[in-house]
Amino acid sequence: MRRPLRALSTVLIVAGTLMLADAVLTLAWQEPVSAVYATIVQGRLGDDLERLENRAPGANDLAALSQLAGERRRMAFLARRLRADAEEGAAVGRVRIERIGADFVLVDGTNDDDLRKGPGIYDDVPFPGAPGTTAIAGHRTTYAAPFRDIDELERGDEIVVEMPYGAFTYEVERTEIVAPTEVSVVQRRKYDRLVLSACHPLYSAAQRIVVFARLIGSQARGAARL
Repeated sequence: MRRPLRALSTVLIVAGTLMLADAVLTLAWQEPVSAVYATIVQGRLGDDLERLENRAPGANDLAALSQLAGERRRMAFLARRLRADAEEGAAVGRVRIERIGADFVLVDGTNDDDLRKGPGIYDDVPFPGAPGTTAIAGHRTTYAAPFRDIDELERGDEIVVEMPYGAFTYEVERTEIVAPTEVSVVQRRKYDRLVLSACHPLYSAAQRIVVFARLIGSQARGAARL
């Protein structure tokens, strides 16, 4: 009996040590197992995004683009087309936030499966380039924790969202803590803006931290430069 009991105690000690290490890493950094998963998925999404960026518009879209004067109008057209055609959970762009070292592929959608892949653009909001408020959600402690440090963003910090048809630069205006049911944060204003949201505080879903940023510049990419 001594040998099985000794083996069992060893297993329990190792399991307890691993659980403790996981808890310490989660508190100090992020949950490590889901972080590995998200990193692998982000790599695949990066390949998907590259293919999307290199995909040529169809003949009908090219004909419509040729009738639109100005890059801004062409970006708006392509934003609406991608919004309509994007599949749930598919790669649609990239968000870069230099202040907090964030660089992640964006997906379409914000359900649980979508956010396990990376930051997601809310349903029923326009993609960058189309008029209105674009809203993006992301995790803070799991699945690579893309928005872990958004509470460190300050007024004037820049957020860049790259879409296949354009790169959009936003300047942070303010941060608010709101209830999870607060939907007014995504309402349209008189100017185009970006909203980032995540659970707050860390390790809790009791509230939401929301970062508001105003569009200050855009640069056409791909077919929008026709």
